[in-house]
Formats: sequence, structure tokens, C-alpha cells
Amino acid sequence: MSNAKIVEVDVKDIRFPTSLEDHGSDAMHTDPDYSCAYVIIKTDAGDGLEGHGPTFTIGRGTEVVVAGVNALVPFVVGVNLSEIFGDFASFWRKLTSESQLRWIGPEKGVIHLATAAMMNALWDLWAKREGKPLWKLLVDMTPEQLVSVIDFRYITDALTKEEALEILRANEATKGEREAELIKNGFPAYTTSTAWLGYSDETLRQRCRAALSEGWTWFKMKIGADINDDIRRAQLLREEIGYDKVLMMDCNQRWEVSQSIDWMKRLAEFKPYWIEEPISPDDIMGHATISRALNPLGIKVATGEHCQNRVMFKQFLQAEALQILQIDSCRIGGVNEILSVILMAKKFGVPVCPHAGGVLLCELVHHLSMFDYVCVSGTKEGRVIEYVDHLTDHFKYPSIIKNACYMPQQSPGYATELKASSIRDYVYPQGSAWQQLAREGKVKL
Repeated sequence: MSNAKIVEVDVKDIRFPTSLEDHGSDAMHTDPDYSCAYVIIKTDAGDGLEGHGPTFTIGRGTEVVVAGVNALVPFVVGVNLSEIFGDFASFWRKLTSESQLRWIGPEKGVIHLATAAMMNALWDLWAKREGKPLWKLLVDMTPEQLVSVIDFRYITDALTKEEALEILRANEATKGEREAELIKNGFPAYTTSTAWLGYSDETLRQRCRAALSEGWTWFKMKIGADINDDIRRAQLLREEIGYDKVLMMDCNQRWEVSQSIDWMKRLAEFKPYWIEEPISPDDIMGHATISRALNPLGIKVATGEHCQNRVMFKQFLQAEALQILQIDSCRIGGVNEILSVILMAKKFGVPVCPHAGGVLLCELVHHLSMFDYVCVSGTKEGRVIEYVDHLTDHFKYPSIIKNACYMPQQSPGYATELKASSIRDYVYPQGSAWQQLAREGKVKL
């Protein structure tokens, strides 16, 4: 590894026309085209070693994230892998603290989405170099090695390096048992694919019945546009899945604080396990107010899909503003930053239930939950990973689902690769799939 060097970074705008069938539709994002800024890092290693890394987007604006990635390229090309992976925390800080680029963050928004794509590709590259799937790369690292990749700046009032080491060391002796159990049984998942907001009642019923036949026991529905429609659809879901299954609700940032409380009190009869992203994802104190009002009703508040960095997660935890912490593999700055959030969640006693779906998010986050279980939390209780079954035909290493559980990937890397044919056909706007849709009058390019 010491002699291998990064020689090229290629980034592509890849989009899929999911809006044509209402896949992914919710109260805030009514017409998403699942997309990604897709990074390929090439090295001069003789074996053709490459790292692939996406940042998930939903269509328009992906070109802006691509521009963000291109702005980072000069700080990556020409760097030896040993320089990066030998002191990963310092490299992460160098990338996120570049004097002029930092101004358009710092550590949030487009530039942080771009950072996540770059870091995802680097972790994929590292895991491939070691011949391990990412979850196994992380599990095999010592507490000291894991802590060495984390930048603790701005979070030491909530988690110090010494506390992180203590958490990891406490699980070290027994992690082999959990790894064996994980390989046998996998990690629990829930489905969102049954109840997108744009689906008809008949589609919803059909998808619920199909999911039940496949063994799913955790279901999430999209709500937030119309209270009477939400009540009707919640009743329909409960008719299909019964009350012995778990039902979660997701508003996707649609409401005000008081509206969230009033709306969820009316939906409480359907026994929702959590309400997700009820308000602005930046409103920490608003989430705390909602939590105080809804927790006595048995309704937890979940958020994190759009939480911008570890500092905001720190404050959410300190304010007791969430009871379910939802990391996203592309929203904050890659695995390095996510590890710090998982460790903070452990200290504050809050379960991590990742946001997934989209383009390759399921493939990414299951590695992180498996690491959390084996090395940090030590339990699956109250923990579950979102699963969405769209677009899996385009993935080189799609998630392996068995008995409604994610099974550990065995292929080396971060499972971040799209198929070459899908990259070719769905690169925007020149890909053949988009050109064909334009000829048919289904889209405007």
C-alpha cells in the first residue's frame, strides 16, 4: 500500500426516473428521481484497485454536488494511500477544513455531501485493499485504530477520545460471539416500500400483503400532507398488517412544532412506534418539545436523515431531542464522522436505526449497523435498518435480505458499486435511458 497512489478521480451524475411511478414520494418530496453523485477513485496499483463512492440525491441539483466533488479532487489526486489511511483523521480534517472551501460549509450542505462521496470511495478502496467487506474491516480494527480515524474536534464536551476507547474496549472480549451470531442471523430490517405517499390504496394493500408473505414485521408509512387521508391510510395499513406488527410514521419535515404534536395525538390510536422528521431537521429544540409531548403516548421521535454533522447530532443527544438516531451514509462526512456519532449515541443510550433506500444507501448503512452491534452497542434491541427494494438490479452487490434481515456482505469493499451498464445508461442527461424517455415525451432534459 505504501507505494500506491491516487492518480485520478472521476465523478458522474447518475439519475433514475423513479418519479414516473411515484417511488420515494413523500409529503415534502413529491417527485423524487433517485440519483447520486458517483465517485470513482483510481490508483496506480498494479491490480487496478479502485474505490467507488456515492452521495444520494433526488434529481435536480445533483450537478451541483458533482461540482463540489470536483472542487475536492485536487486535494486527493497524487496522494499516497499510506498517507491517507495511516492518519485518516488528519486527512479527513484536511479535506473538511481546506481554508476556502470550508467557507461554503463548514461541514454541511453541498460541500459535505461531496465530502461523503469522496470518503465513501476511499473506505471502499481501503476495504478492497484489505480484502474485506467494510463491516469486517471495522470489526477487525482495534479500539485504538478505530479512534485514530475520528476527528473529535467540537464534540469533546460530549465524547472524549478516552471515553470512546472505553466504550470500544468494553466490547472487545465478546465481539467474536456477536460476529458469529450476525453471520448466522443477520441484522433486523424494516420496509418502507409498501406505503409511499403517492401510492394508490390498491398498490398499498398489494405491497403490504407481499411484504407479509416475505416475513416483514416492521413497516413504515409516509404521512403529513392531509390528516384525514393519513388517518384513513393508517387504518388501511393496520387492517393489512394487524397490531402485532410494528408501524412507524414519517412526515419528512412537513410540519410546525405544535402541528406535529396535534397531528400525532390524532394518529396515536394506530400505535406508531416513532414519528420521523416531523419538522425542520435543524430545529433541535423543536424536536425536544415534540419529544416531551409525545413520549408519554409511547411515540418516539426519530431524526437524523438530514442532520448535517456530528455537532448537530451532539446537540440533539444533549437536548434529549430524539429517541431514535438515524445516521445516513451520505449526509455527513463519511464513515469517519459516522463512527463518532455511533459512539456518542452509545454514551447517551439512544439506539441507532439508519436511514436507507435511495441509490446504494441500504448497501452502505448495513455495514455501519453491523459494526455498531458487534463493537459498540452490543445489542440489536430497538435497532432496525430501513430497507427499500427499488433499483437493486442496478447494483453490483445488492443487499442480501433473508427473513427480513440484512445478511453480512462477504465481497470486499463497501458494496458501493453500480453496474457498468447502469452507469452508461443512466448518466444524466446523455445516458441512453434518459434519451429514450425524452424521445417518448416522458421527461424534459
